Amino acid sequence: MGRKISRRSVALFVATGAPLILSHPALADTPAGVSNVENFIKSVITTIVSIVGLVAVGFFVVGGFGYITSSGNPEHLDRSKKTLIYSAVGLSIAIAAFVIGNIVTTLATNAFGS
Repeated sequence: MGRKISRRSVALFVATGAPLILSHPALADTPAGVSNVENFIKSVITTIVSIVGLVAVGFFVVGGFGYITSSGNPEHLDRSKKTLIYSAVGLSIAIAAFVIGNIVTTLATNAFGS
């Protein structure tokens, strides 16, 4: 029993301590590092907005199809209207995030240089 605990503690120590000992220190980089971060953030935001846009278009199609095929049933009509409204709100939030992200990266580029 004592050997298992000591092996586990050694394995835990190696697993948590080795990356700290073997890694290189992160030092301040030249301003080119700021542009790398900027490009990364822009690409992440663009990817997320693209995925959200595709999902919103899918929900627009589902809501529109439900709206057309509701046949005057008020429950289906209300559900389809809510689907259309929520997909429009989600898409507008995603577009606003894209615009705000671009504004923030532009301000950061102007403040820190590129």
